Amino acid sequence: MRAYVVGGAVRDELLGLPVQDRDYVVVGSTPEEMERLGYKPVGKDFPVFLHPQTHEEYALARTERKSGRGYKGFTVHASPDVTLEDDLRRRDLTINAMAKAEDGTIIDPFDGRRDLENKILRHVSDAFAEDPVRILRTARFAARFGFEVAPETLALMKRMVNSGETDYLVPERVWQEISRGLMEREPQRMFEVLERCGLRERLLPELETFGPLEGNLAERFARLAWPLKEPEVEELCERLKVPNEVRELALLACRNRVALRASRLATPHALLELLKRTDAFRRPERFQELLAVARRDTPVVDTKRLERALDAAKVVDAATIAARAPSPQDIPRLIDEARVEAIARAL
Repeated sequence: MRAYVVGGAVRDELLGLPVQDRDYVVVGSTPEEMERLGYKPVGKDFPVFLHPQTHEEYALARTERKSGRGYKGFTVHASPDVTLEDDLRRRDLTINAMAKAEDGTIIDPFDGRRDLENKILRHVSDAFAEDPVRILRTARFAARFGFEVAPETLALMKRMVNSGETDYLVPERVWQEISRGLMEREPQRMFEVLERCGLRERLLPELETFGPLEGNLAERFARLAWPLKEPEVEELCERLKVPNEVRELALLACRNRVALRASRLATPHALLELLKRTDAFRRPERFQELLAVARRDTPVVDTKRLERALDAAKVVDAATIAARAPSPQDIPRLIDEARVEAIARAL
């Protein structure tokens, strides 16, 4: 039984990056032996175990054979006769197909180290074509590292799209990769790769322009969806199964885009209506996210006027106004009038 660090941990160490998690491949063992040694089985689709002390993941070396469509259509074979090279051969990219032995030796049968040095994303074997999620992963790594996709890998990705294999992508997996790619250093590069292989048009037909993105995930997605019409944003979110908190900000930005752009010249009454419509009083954190999205517009939306309006309106003592109101029906109007006056003074 021999254990090797594999995949991203080896890659990141060679790049001089912090290593967050280590995954191990075990060669020459069986599930029974792993359990006897105290490892806890956790894998559903293939034999993966947690180390009894460190709780790091140890997977038995395995091979995979395509048996159906999509990323789940695989038959897994794990046994003591599966070699380390067999296991590495099934991986997506050469930079992710390296291993490190206990003595520090790097095992690199597919020249991943050379591709790291040359900043190239290259598929390990034609088995890459068996899992359409690998196209998204490759695009995400382009966004993370700024690497170029090898011509032969890009050609393979195009063939996968044209063959219809990507039609079996599961929305949850698509969003998982897209959302992670959005948070990388150069997210626009992910979309450039998807565009070049033809997958952008199939997965994200509404999206056509991809500039630099900043902020948290919800802000970045809202900025991406900023130019779209409301039905397009709704359809995109539904297709990708976008989480509610991310969807909400994108729709809020879309619905109020025109008013946000016009806020520089808006009357105090119009500013109050915009504050109410965006729920700025009850959800100030989300309102700040909305302003962050608007500030990245071209030309830039000057949000300082809106922020002054909100600060002024928040000072109004709604409780005192409500206590002095002639009737309950008058309360909303009186509060609005006081807020409009406060906004007018602040501007």
